[in-house]
Amino acid sequence: MKRSGKKRRYDETLLAAVLVLVVIGLVLLYSTSAYNGRVKFQDSFYYLKKQGFATALGLCGMAFVAGIDYHKWVPLAVPGYLAAIGLSVAVMLFGDEYNGSKRWLSLGPVSFQPSEFAKVAVILFLACLVSKYVRKLGKFKYLVLMMIPVLPIVGLVGASNLSTAIIILGIAVVLIFVASPKYSQFIWMGSAGISFMAVFLAMESYRLERIAIWRNPENYEKGYQTLQGLYAIGSGGLFGRGLGNSVQKLGFLPEAQNDMIFSIICEELGLVGAGMIILLFLLLIWRFFVTATKAPDLLGALIAAGAMAHMMIQVILNIAVVTNSIPNTGITLPFISYGGTSVVFLLLEMGLVLSVSSLIE
Repeated sequence: MKRSGKKRRYDETLLAAVLVLVVIGLVLLYSTSAYNGRVKFQDSFYYLKKQGFATALGLCGMAFVAGIDYHKWVPLAVPGYLAAIGLSVAVMLFGDEYNGSKRWLSLGPVSFQPSEFAKVAVILFLACLVSKYVRKLGKFKYLVLMMIPVLPIVGLVGASNLSTAIIILGIAVVLIFVASPKYSQFIWMGSAGISFMAVFLAMESYRLERIAIWRNPENYEKGYQTLQGLYAIGSGGLFGRGLGNSVQKLGFLPEAQNDMIFSIICEELGLVGAGMIILLFLLLIWRFFVTATKAPDLLGALIAAGAMAHMMIQVILNIAVVTNSIPNTGITLPFISYGGTSVVFLLLEMGLVLSVSSLIE
């Protein structure tokens, strides 16, 4: 696996796609958040500076992780997963509550979302677990046994962040599906997953309320954000109003720089600009697929497949929420929405995939 003495050659297309998305994300974030920053903090660059710092940190982390053989992370897979569970428990007990949900954990002056760390931890943990027991995946019993370790983190994260729990569950299913020789067994797993999510929806009344708001946003006060996002998308037309010229971000669309940033992209850049962003994500996902198919071993293939599942599910869910195709789940658009924790761990994840690509002959 190791190519000592040879210069590591990364997937240049993958790296370029990541860097272009990061730069575009910062530009779009500034355009979207400048008004809110000026009104709330008397600083138009407030959100950009915080995101820029997190991005710089993430890029350094990505370069560091990419330069290390991904096999060296295997001993840390189980401790990392246990740390994710511990941090999720800590969020439930000591987490900071925003908008009725506990998602943030503060350690002195630093606050972060452990659920973002959990996504990366699950990818590495399951990739190691599945690659170790892949020969037994032909039996349904072992498929179930592979899923059982994931359920605690899904349950803990889902208690306050259903959308991230869905992503983690989706990553787990994709990783096991990729390695399994029998696909018919996933009908039962899919049924179990749907039942599991139905129980989660029924556990909290606010989740059922979101479904009602999704169906008739105009009848609920909490449907205001959804309607304003749809107005932004509709007013953008084919080519948009122009970068920086959004009207909805001027206090009409609450916290536009977060989950709903794609609606501002549609308003300012139009269908053409939004389509280009989607094409960049498709390019990134395609390179994950190529890396997975050409990886030197199953572990590398599963790491790339996990990143592909993560990116694909999160982008689809975010755009589906913004267009009101599914109920609002409060999920960010990778590399573009405001969120320091998200961009740091996304870039660390990209470093893992780049490490896999560097060992492809």
